[in-house]
Amino acid sequence: MDAVLRAVGAPRRRMILRLLWDGERTAGDVHRALPDVTFGAVSQHLRVLTDAGVVQRRADGRERYYRVQRTALGPIARWLEEVWDGALGELKLQAEAEEARRGPQPRKRRRKS
Repeated sequence: MDAVLRAVGAPRRRMILRLLWDGERTAGDVHRALPDVTFGAVSQHLRVLTDAGVVQRRADGRERYYRVQRTALGPIARWLEEVWDGALGELKLQAEAEEARRGPQPRKRRRKS
């Protein structure tokens, strides 16, 4: 999971994942979608994602096609859910403790029209 977290930790690689999310694309397609990034940099990012198992590469002649391996992201999703569940549970306890400390809030009176 550490390799996957490192791979998706870079904002540029997350942009590449979004581009690949809905289907297979060539490295050239990815490069054209990111005009401010050199082809060499796109290639390096794709290699990191591939080495981490987040992206799968397929060769067809001179072209290299890339697609997201969604199952590789499953452990991260489960881990994030656990972290968020714990953090939200702690926040709820703190909010309830603060509410108990302050006591009941006075009711607001309605204005007569």
